[in-house]
Order: sequence, then structure tokens, then C-alpha cells
Amino acid sequence: MTNKMKYQWRITKYNPVFRNRDGSYMADEWTSASDIGNAFSGKEFTLNEYLEVENAYVASVMEYLRESQLTSLRVVQLQIHHELFLDKTSPLYEDTFNLPIVEDSVIHEKDIPTICKMILRDYIHCHFVSMGQFFVHFGWDYYMYIGSNQPCNNAIQFAQNNKLFVEEYPSPYYLVEEKVIRYVEWAAKGEEVIVGEERLQNVPLSELQKALHLSEEHPVIGSFTIKPDNIDFFQQLMNHKMDFERYAYYLYGGD
Repeated sequence: MTNKMKYQWRITKYNPVFRNRDGSYMADEWTSASDIGNAFSGKEFTLNEYLEVENAYVASVMEYLRESQLTSLRVVQLQIHHELFLDKTSPLYEDTFNLPIVEDSVIHEKDIPTICKMILRDYIHCHFVSMGQFFVHFGWDYYMYIGSNQPCNNAIQFAQNNKLFVEEYPSPYYLVEEKVIRYVEWAAKGEEVIVGEERLQNVPLSELQKALHLSEEHPVIGSFTIKPDNIDFFQQLMNHKMDFERYAYYLYGGD
């Protein structure tokens, strides 16, 4: 991610006329699939209303993908909310959600709509990337950001025709490599509290990808477990004496 994505948009169900001068959204609207059944502005939010909006988001992703001339995307920063998969009676659960998905996997276009649904319904969280060409970032409160090296005028019109609002807007989740800060963090084994960290300086992205067994497309943003077989690589970059008997180590990359 060394070159800034030329075109970036915020694509949402939120009408910009309801934003104040600070950009905060002031209308009383639902922000998650979990809001189904709740009342907004005195009216119950139904499953059918939710699905109509979700379909517009998913279809818009596919239109942007096609206009960017891509047929697959890579999954990064994956988090799986396993507890939600336990309730297979939920109207939000679909049998297709058993699709195997792992960090750095390539998802082909036939499966991208399913992954989008899983994200929008909070079963998982991840972003899609195609290095230097395209991204889809899903944020909190049903915000979606798309970036492409193509202007995607037809996709913009498609989203607008499906009652979505498209604004030229940089994704808050997009980082060029030069802006990424990376640390090695450690916690006592069996504990979650980080007790130490050390910043890595001037380590080429390609070397981190190789050490962590990631593809050349992966931006190495997020949190990654450092395994004992990587001690030689990471120890040469650090003053801290790594001790895998006492600590669990993680690489964190972000801003």
C-alpha cells in the first residue's frame, strides 16, 4: 500500500442533509442489524426493511468490483464472532455462513456477497483489499467505504439508484505504508493485558509478510501472533530479550 488510492467514497444509507457542521448524523435511525424490532422516529424497524438496505450495500460492492475489473478480493483484519454462529434459528443466520474464511484468504466474486452479509450482520469483521487497486472497508454503525483506482461512475449511479448516498470521502481505515506504525507487544502467558511493547523501525513490508507467512498483498495491519519459530527474525529487531516461556508476543500494525 505505497500509493494512495485515487478514488475513495463513503457509501451509506445516511442522507448528508441530516449531518451537522461537525459531520455528526442527527436523525434517529437504526445503525445495526441488531436494531431490528426496535422503534425509530416512532416506527418499528422490520426485517424486510433491513434486508432491502443490506441488499443495496451488497449489490453496490459488486458493481464497484465489476467496474474496477476485479473478480476476487483478499480478506484482511479478520475477526470471527463465534458466539453468534451458535443460534442457527436467528432470521439473520444463513446456511451459507459456514463458508470457510481465514486471514489473508482470497475470496472469489461468487462468495463475496455472502461475506458482505456476514460482516453487515456482525457475524464477522474484516476488510477486502486488492493491493493498489481496490478496497472495501466496513466501519461501525453501518458505514461502508470503497476505494478504487477507477472512477466507477456507473457503480456510483447504481448505488444512488438503490437509495444509498455516495460521498467522496477518504476511508478512516485506509493507510499508506509510509504511515503505518508497528510494535511488538507482549503479555504474560495466559493473560490479555499487554505489559510491554517495542516499536519496530524501518522494517520492509516484504520481510514482515515473509516472516508472518502472509501474501504480498497483505498490508500487515492489525494484530498478529508471533510464534517461537519467528524468534530469530524479530529478536534482531528488538532490544527486549524475547522469552516465549513467560510471554505471548504479538505484532501490531496501525496508525
